[in-house]
Amino acid sequence: MTTAKEKQPKVSADYNGYDYEEYWREHDRAYEDEADRMAIRKLLPKKMDNFVDIGGGYGRLANEYLKRAKKVTIFDYSKTELAQAKEKYGDKINTKAGDIYQLPFKDNEFDGMMMVRVTHHLKDLEAAMREFYRVLAPGGTFVIEVANKRTLPKMFRYWFKKSDINPFDEKPSNQKDTNMINYHPKYVEKMFDKIGFKIDKVLSVSNFRSTTLKKVFGAKTLIKLEQSAQENLAGVRFAPSIYYRLKK
Repeated sequence: MTTAKEKQPKVSADYNGYDYEEYWREHDRAYEDEADRMAIRKLLPKKMDNFVDIGGGYGRLANEYLKRAKKVTIFDYSKTELAQAKEKYGDKINTKAGDIYQLPFKDNEFDGMMMVRVTHHLKDLEAAMREFYRVLAPGGTFVIEVANKRTLPKMFRYWFKKSDINPFDEKPSNQKDTNMINYHPKYVEKMFDKIGFKIDKVLSVSNFRSTTLKKVFGAKTLIKLEQSAQENLAGVRFAPSIYYRLKK
């Protein structure tokens, strides 16, 4: 018998009542925002019939897919963010709130999906991935950003005893100070294969995410460098964000 407690979503990040749009606007995130957009333009199909942005919040990235899809849905746990998205985009989008581990969608409903900056909140990524596979139509495309455990800064912190998190261990790591989860590329890639997803393309994203680099070079210069780095550095999987284009 399932108890009421067991039915509750395993939420690790509740943005209800929080202005996430202000965070992106006020915290010097121009470089990270453009790096995400750059990757999405390269990975999303040019034309989609039915698309869903999982964890899409207030629609930060909506302009990158609205012209590509006939029907767009933004899904999120936060009703606050979805209300902001609806106010901004109106009838151009549908919004749906719910539990990412029990998506309120039919089997094979979408031919296009995207999830950006969400994996680091998920306590059970495999369970969520199985839901994504369920709602994606055969032949469909899923673009997912994964928070990378194996970055160069994390390696140096581990080598110089500044952190006890081993970036070479394939198991997911939980950063105690932020409670955010990072994943080794081999771990997620094995998971994709196990579930049935095929990796179609990989990009290395936010390669120059550093407060120091921003101060020294400025966001515009880093964005120019990012353009070529995303594909050229994809093989080493060292960036804070690894983007995958998956096919079902």
